[in-house]
Amino acid sequence: MIISFLPILLTAGSAPHADARMDWWREARFGMFIHWGLYAVPAGKFGDKTGYGEWILDSAQIPVSTYEQFQSKFNPVKFDPDAWVRMAKEAGMKYIIITTKHHDGFALFDSKYTTWDMMGTPYKRDIMKQLAAACKKEGLKLGWYHSIMDWHHPDYLPRRGWESRPALGANLDRYVTYLRNQVAELLANYGDIAVMWFDGQWEATYNHKYGQDLYDLCRKLQPNIIVNNRVDVGIAGDYGTPEQTIPDEAPGGDWETCMTMNRHWGYNAADKEYKSSTDLIRMLCDIASKGGNYLLNVGPTASGEFPPESIERLKEIGGWMKVNGESIYGTNAAPMKQPSWGRATMRMEGENSKLYLHVFEWPNDGRLVVPNVGSEPIDTRFLGRRDAIKPKREKLNLILPVPAKPFHEACSVVVLTFHGAPIIYADPKIEALSTIFVDRVSVEIDGGSSQLQTRYTLDGPDPGPSSPVYGRPIVLSRTTTVRARTYHRGEPVTPVAEATFTRVKPWPARHSGVLQAGLEVSVFEGQWKTVLDLASQRPSTKVLAETFALPDALVRDHVGATFTGYVRIPADDVYRFALSSDDGSQLWIDGKLVVDNDGLHSIVVNRGVVPLARGNHPIRVDWFNATGGARLALKWGRGAEPLAPVAKTSLGH
Repeated sequence: MIISFLPILLTAGSAPHADARMDWWREARFGMFIHWGLYAVPAGKFGDKTGYGEWILDSAQIPVSTYEQFQSKFNPVKFDPDAWVRMAKEAGMKYIIITTKHHDGFALFDSKYTTWDMMGTPYKRDIMKQLAAACKKEGLKLGWYHSIMDWHHPDYLPRRGWESRPALGANLDRYVTYLRNQVAELLANYGDIAVMWFDGQWEATYNHKYGQDLYDLCRKLQPNIIVNNRVDVGIAGDYGTPEQTIPDEAPGGDWETCMTMNRHWGYNAADKEYKSSTDLIRMLCDIASKGGNYLLNVGPTASGEFPPESIERLKEIGGWMKVNGESIYGTNAAPMKQPSWGRATMRMEGENSKLYLHVFEWPNDGRLVVPNVGSEPIDTRFLGRRDAIKPKREKLNLILPVPAKPFHEACSVVVLTFHGAPIIYADPKIEALSTIFVDRVSVEIDGGSSQLQTRYTLDGPDPGPSSPVYGRPIVLSRTTTVRARTYHRGEPVTPVAEATFTRVKPWPARHSGVLQAGLEVSVFEGQWKTVLDLASQRPSTKVLAETFALPDALVRDHVGATFTGYVRIPADDVYRFALSSDDGSQLWIDGKLVVDNDGLHSIVVNRGVVPLARGNHPIRVDWFNATGGARLALKWGRGAEPLAPVAKTSLGH
């Protein structure tokens, strides 16, 4: 049974104008990440510890003046940009993203705005210029990773909690001008740049205006450029960037998993915990099967060489891609559940479609079972093999006879070709904005293929051959259980899906008098792991705030706050709330917990739905920040309205 709420996507990447720019990126599916900089000099070692990486300045708490000494030792005389690009290309990668500046602020290019760059090293050459020329020669796209944080620049705030450099006199706006100037250099001096990959946007000093302005600058200087979501703390950006993880389900929209081969991004000489080539190939298949891209990292040495373990894995991935790349490039998520033995991707080719089966677990009985396929393939064969496979049908499944051993240890790929899109049987999805409603709710049923019929009942028995066929949204005005089942050629081909939508009375308003503007805010000092710890504390001060946005005084570490007041509800209806915070937070309305976003974490968004009557309702948000970013935002929407920040005109005390 699948029950879901209809999503409202608010990302720049989902806008129609983004499609043409994203075409090559969606076709590529596989790219190389390169983390390289001064941190390659210590190679992960400082003092008697060897577990550091590209964050060594911060994690080893190295004074900036000490870290600066690595500049005179960075002399990558073995750097061969042509060899780097060839290795990426031969591995089947279509683009390269390299660190032009990491969080330590050091620029791997010739910047006129600082001496903290390559021109101050013994090497005295622009790394980016050489790599741009090599990529152009080999036909690979090139993108820049550029850190928004900068632990070296005197105007960047906040300072690290452990360092002694004073913050007095620092001017973040002056730093942002420097940041923009360097980005402008990178987009003006190196030809066509395909991607700007930002990072470090999470610190509390950075805001949506900075992010939107930076995104707009990139698009102004290179209109066709693609910009990742880390440019901003709001919604700007063209694609999502999960790090070191692969989503369990296809998240929708454009996204890219970035991942290390071993445990570190930057070179660490002691780190030999490399993933196997089999694991890396299967990760690539897994990501492509969910409609994403794979950005696989290499951390070069200070002399300019790829570690031999990375070279070996790139060669092995490349050998697999030479045979099976067709099943990765330009494919999308297949319209089927992930099979127990592997993954599946799909592409349309004219009037035909191709379904690629990535087989990880080889069947012992010589029978590969492809479940829930309703159409017959016109051709079936292994990629790289000429001989065709003759499938058999057993009820809802196709059975493919396969040899005793796989053709590749990591993954063998079967391609099934169909006239039109394949018919895949999938449990019907019964979808609505919410499972509760005040007046009426619109329910949609998705049965998958347009060649299938989805029959449904309302408060009735399981759907049968004579039940109504779903064709348009169903509007409910009373509590109703919707049941749905998919049929093909008059026969049921899925289980029955079920969802109940409940009509409720809105919570009554609690205050009918005149409200004063703003929210009352109690501020707490201390260290917590949960907002529940605030209840036992006495506030250090009390202030007024217009909205739930954090006042400047709360953008810091070891602080908590309770916002209290009333929210004005314009009409009886169901209201959706989204609470985002770093660290923990909770939303209470009418004394009831609506959204629980508690705990120690980076920026996380959680949601809740409540029925509210017209009038004023008590509202409270509890929040705390331990260290790092200090973020808090509350958005809401009535019915199908897009979510938007709760405005000051809707709040009072």
